[in-house]
Amino acid sequence: MPNAGQECKEVLPCASEQDTGHVRPEDGPEDGPEDDPADDPADDPARTTTAQPDTSEPVKLEDLFGDDDDDDEFPTSSAAVTSKLESSPEPPLKPPGPAPVQIDSETMYAFYLRLFPFKYLFQWLNHDVKPSPDFGNREFAFTLQNDAYLRYQSFPNAELLRKEILHLKPSRFEIGPVYSTNPRDRKTLRKANLFKPVSKELVFDIDLTDYDDIRTCCNKANICQKCWAFVTMAIKVIDTALRDDFGFEHILWVYSGRRGAHAWVCDPRARSLPDDRRKAIAGYLEVIRGGSQSGKKVNLKRPLHPHVARSLEILKPHFASTILVEQDTFSNPAQTEQLLALLPDKPLADALRRKWDSAPERSSTSKWNDIDAVAKSAKSRGAAAAGQQSLDTKALLEAKQDIALEYTYPRLDAEVSKKLIHLLKSPFVVHPGTGRVCVPIDIRRVEQFDPLSAPTVGELIAEINAWDGGESGSRENGSNGTNDVVKDEPMAGDVDFDPGAGVGAGGAGLSSAADVDGKGRRVQDYEKTSLKPYIDYFRSFVAGLLKAERAGAGAGKRGRDAEGWEASGASAMEF
Repeated sequence: MPNAGQECKEVLPCASEQDTGHVRPEDGPEDGPEDDPADDPADDPARTTTAQPDTSEPVKLEDLFGDDDDDDEFPTSSAAVTSKLESSPEPPLKPPGPAPVQIDSETMYAFYLRLFPFKYLFQWLNHDVKPSPDFGNREFAFTLQNDAYLRYQSFPNAELLRKEILHLKPSRFEIGPVYSTNPRDRKTLRKANLFKPVSKELVFDIDLTDYDDIRTCCNKANICQKCWAFVTMAIKVIDTALRDDFGFEHILWVYSGRRGAHAWVCDPRARSLPDDRRKAIAGYLEVIRGGSQSGKKVNLKRPLHPHVARSLEILKPHFASTILVEQDTFSNPAQTEQLLALLPDKPLADALRRKWDSAPERSSTSKWNDIDAVAKSAKSRGAAAAGQQSLDTKALLEAKQDIALEYTYPRLDAEVSKKLIHLLKSPFVVHPGTGRVCVPIDIRRVEQFDPLSAPTVGELIAEINAWDGGESGSRENGSNGTNDVVKDEPMAGDVDFDPGAGVGAGGAGLSSAADVDGKGRRVQDYEKTSLKPYIDYFRSFVAGLLKAERAGAGAGKRGRDAEGWEASGASAMEF
């Protein structure tokens, strides 16, 4: 057992037990990814969709024509917060670029050996505890330490996947579709059309770089808790639509490790969707159109579609708290001009411009309230002056709704969702640029998730060393406090698994009696770390999915497929 004073790397195996990353000789050399390995290639369609070789007290305008006197279209924060906004805004915080993290192959070997949840990953992708084509015909793609990129890798069971990953020690790996046949056999088929993707989870990608034109705190790969609010908004809107409008139930949200989040819709109906229907769903969810240089990005017909109207209600509080307060977006002169350009009445925009030019320190909340106040004044003057056209209050209300959506509605990389063949980074891999683990996000506590508190691989190794050194203390719960999932609220459909059976979550044996808890139960290595609540959440999610699979109409067919698969030589892990 390592001593308490020994270095972090003590959990690593000796050098003789390791091999350097390489391109499999039987597959031949492969081209690596074109983008910077420190970036998020799963967020880049160019990398994942191209097949590689083997390798006075203001009066609200809405009050003029609304039915309810107390209807506030875009509620602002409390009076205390509003009074704070009247003062000069603090200069926006622009954090420096994240320092690149160096993660060697020994560290990755230790992580995969002792912490990676191969067992639950297998059950998640296989939809059963016994091997089936759902896993055996699934494509995996590895990014090696030398940046070589291996595509079309496949494995009949979890143990062989684990052995190959321990052998290659990839810096990361991605998950692709289930094919009609084993991806490794694709070159032996006489007809190319016999090898085709047949199923994959419906996936969505949210990347904060798509918000660079509106976030004032950070840009590019930088993130902070303020701009992470955009991801929180997106998750809430997309998750609600997928559940309420499409009836999906098994949706896994995963932190990308740096600046975004991924959604995996795992229902059988979602996995079997063809490309045209995936494209239709992506189009249904798409409201923001045009790039950062385009003008008006939201052009919606009235009345609003029920999905858009519901999303607007979800986003109104976030527009007030995030756009007007935390980001103070319209304190920026360029954004102020953009706001004025989105208003439908030029005289109103000119009047607001004069007012704001005379008070350049005016906060975003005050400017937003000024729109109603100046519009009310203009309407009164227009009504008093003969021959002057009155302000179209309905058009102004609709413009304000469009503005709120433009600044808060999810900005999705739709190309990620449209194609079965698109690969996406696996949950629980380590982001090579930050060292952070791509952990699941508990949808029940999405607003409490802090990406900067997601554990890093270095922290996890240090936590194992501390435990093994006799400094366990309160670490048995494996909690880092900020991003804990709900532990006293089991998810629907949770079933019991023995976490100490077979390979287990970390795939490691026990080193001493210290690895047994007070009840005599074997303590997995991941339970010694802050990764525990995330793996527990994933385990519970997978349990619910497997229960639904067993209860589904396709259970009989899946059982027959599994029998044929086992007869072909694939063996199950001993769970």
